[in-house]
Amino acid sequence: MRTKYLLCLMVLLMSAITIAGAQQGGYTGPGAAVITVAEARELRDDSPVILQGKIERFLGDEKYLFSDDTAVITIEIDNRIWGTLSVNQNDTVEITGEIDKDFRELEIEVRSIKKI
Repeated sequence: MRTKYLLCLMVLLMSAITIAGAQQGGYTGPGAAVITVAEARELRDDSPVILQGKIERFLGDEKYLFSDDTAVITIEIDNRIWGTLSVNQNDTVEITGEIDKDFRELEIEVRSIKKI
């Protein structure tokens, strides 16, 4: 009787370990598409964007000039977003953020940046 009890207990423990170690599910389909700067310039305020291109130069006050093959746009990158990442004008980066339209100004508020 005691052997059956221990055997059942071991089976239950092994099942729990197997379930706990299984990979968690989640969304596996396509994500948001990378768009061009020219396309981003046509979007509404607060629209999410993913862009790939180069940071051409620092404009001051956490603002930079960003470009791809279609156009240029001002982006704002808070110092905390940079983390330990270092890039120069020759590096291609991917930025994720949102459109920020104020009166006549248009810029991208960057939420994340990575080298590609």
